[in-house]
Amino acid sequence: MTTNRLAALLLATAGAILFSCQPETPNTEVTSPNGSITAKVGLSNTGQLYYLVQHKGATVIDTSYMSFDVKDQPSFKSGFSITASISETINEDWEMPWGEQRMVNNHYNELKISLEENTVTPRKMNLVFRVYDDGLGFRYEFPEQESVTELLIMDENTEFNLTGDHDTWWLPGDWDIYEHLYNESKFSEIDALSKVGNPNLIATYIPENAVNTPVTMKTQDGLYLSFHEADLTNYSGMTLKVDPSGLKMTSELVGSEILGGKAEVSLPFSTPWRTLQIGEKPGDLIESNLLVNLNDPNAIGDVSYFTPMKYVGIWWEMHIGKSTWDMEGSQDMNTYIEGSKNSSRHGATTENAKKYVDFAAANGIKGLLVEGWNTGWDQWINTEDREGIFDFMTPYPDYDFEEVMAYAKEKGVEVIMHHETSAAPRTYEKQMEEAYNFMKENGMNSVKTGYVGKIIPKGEYHHGQWMVNHYEKVLREAAAKKIAINAHEPIKATGKRRTYPNAIAREGLRGQEFNAWASDGGNPPNHLPTIAFTRMLGGPIDFTPGAFNIKFNEYKEENQVNTTLAHQLALYVVIYSPVQMACDLPEHYTVDGQPHPAFQFITDVGVDWEQSKVLDGEIGDFVTIAREEKESGNWFVGGITNEDSRMQTVELSFLPQGKKYQAMIYKDAADAHWNDNPEAYEIETMEVDASSKITVNLAPGGGFAMSLISE
Repeated sequence: MTTNRLAALLLATAGAILFSCQPETPNTEVTSPNGSITAKVGLSNTGQLYYLVQHKGATVIDTSYMSFDVKDQPSFKSGFSITASISETINEDWEMPWGEQRMVNNHYNELKISLEENTVTPRKMNLVFRVYDDGLGFRYEFPEQESVTELLIMDENTEFNLTGDHDTWWLPGDWDIYEHLYNESKFSEIDALSKVGNPNLIATYIPENAVNTPVTMKTQDGLYLSFHEADLTNYSGMTLKVDPSGLKMTSELVGSEILGGKAEVSLPFSTPWRTLQIGEKPGDLIESNLLVNLNDPNAIGDVSYFTPMKYVGIWWEMHIGKSTWDMEGSQDMNTYIEGSKNSSRHGATTENAKKYVDFAAANGIKGLLVEGWNTGWDQWINTEDREGIFDFMTPYPDYDFEEVMAYAKEKGVEVIMHHETSAAPRTYEKQMEEAYNFMKENGMNSVKTGYVGKIIPKGEYHHGQWMVNHYEKVLREAAAKKIAINAHEPIKATGKRRTYPNAIAREGLRGQEFNAWASDGGNPPNHLPTIAFTRMLGGPIDFTPGAFNIKFNEYKEENQVNTTLAHQLALYVVIYSPVQMACDLPEHYTVDGQPHPAFQFITDVGVDWEQSKVLDGEIGDFVTIAREEKESGNWFVGGITNEDSRMQTVELSFLPQGKKYQAMIYKDAADAHWNDNPEAYEIETMEVDASSKITVNLAPGGGFAMSLISE
């Protein structure tokens, strides 16, 4: 052994001995700009990294340890020393090209800690905290280094050590789908494994007692917490493994049976941000911009080819069983009967598409989505071999693509493309260039993508690294062609719409369609008052509201929408998306041959906002949100409740002083009820200003919608 080698070993040993005697106290900390939130970071007496979080001096996250298990190497766990720490403050404003508000303030204090192992060939790792007034994010960086160039991460062990048995709103940690109902329970009572085997889901895999994010909590002290991640890039989606007795969560990445681990990365590399939003009232979580702020700025430039819009479509009629996606007649949400031949029920015919175009044009609706226009729909579910089923350019014989496109253009309606990949992303990646060129040649600027089914190849999951990279590739390729993406069966929303503003919306929840065919009775009245404080924190939702025919007995007596009609109107304000569908059939938007009076709100309501304010709410119970439309200065208010009726007083103090507005209020009738009398509504008009207060009665499962038009 050389003298230098021996000296290095002696130095490392001495360092380890000294280090083991150090007390377990934080080495450094970083506080939010207003001083309310503090993150403290330190090393244990074995050199293991940990952190804790305080809000106004009270501990919110207690001592929580961090480590990584990697293949064919020792874990990144102990024996670390802090070699440097750098702090900085950023305070900047940036403009959303579309969104819940025009301007976003990005103000945080950052702490970057450099760590190095006490070994002969030390590995390096950095920890970066950004602390905002509304929460914080932290991520790990693996810098370029001689001792390691690639890592196969087997487990990321980031702990979140809670300080109480909080009320928790949670989804099971499914590796394939987010289309579960949210559950409300004490943290100690979470049992995700009880949700295994959901009969309403085609693809689902819940390997252990873990929850998906965002997961939202309320402490005994009335503080609101939501755990999620930001900037999910080249990494697996994170679920949170639950330790009910220890009141602790630990990150559990979605795996890959093909990869044999959780994520394979080349150095240098940064993980997604692990995020914690903190609010003193529930609406603080909705108003937070933490997630988008933790993402990189716009990387694709101008997105003016996409205009926020309302749209109609040949879609809902398949879900309620009126028509089928395929011309062969076997693929509706009623039957899935193979071999059934009933072409007269095919929804995407030339005649039907033109009917929807006429309706859109007559009502000032910009977009039309047509599903089932292209061949292959007879095979998309009932086969294991789903590669190459669709080519996205070959129409069924009863759908004249050119005629529909010409007719829509003449009427000023933009057609939205539909690409159902049948969960075969390798095929889709081969098709994208040609399919996107076809779209642009025909003047189409946006596409709804779908990934129904178990991912091909077998062994990959919707939320694993392989698919995370696929979804991002789709965004990049689409951006190069000036195309916007509305993804269904997606990876979770983590604020990447800031970097790729062509990511306009996504599903990622139990949508409206579950009301039409789910065997469990559909979405209960408390579903959307919960979604507003959970899934919606991640980003825009293509929920497809606007059902006016609440009990569709003419097609399905066993199913219905579990809200009132007024509740459906309110969703255009409450559940944010820059693309909002009027989902129902055109004939359901008329009464005795005349436009339905309540449809006026859908015609008037905005989709792109100058600012948004949460006026009131409680998770799972109710929520009321006001939004100011860009350019017009008109305001719209929406409020929804769960199965409980309630009185809601709306103070209009958010309006500018000295201006008068014409208010039109769409509300539940006195005898309205989500089940007994769901379509009963009233419309009231009045002149209002900033001093006005309006009291509205919300029926069980009900809501109200309000347009405030500047005079």
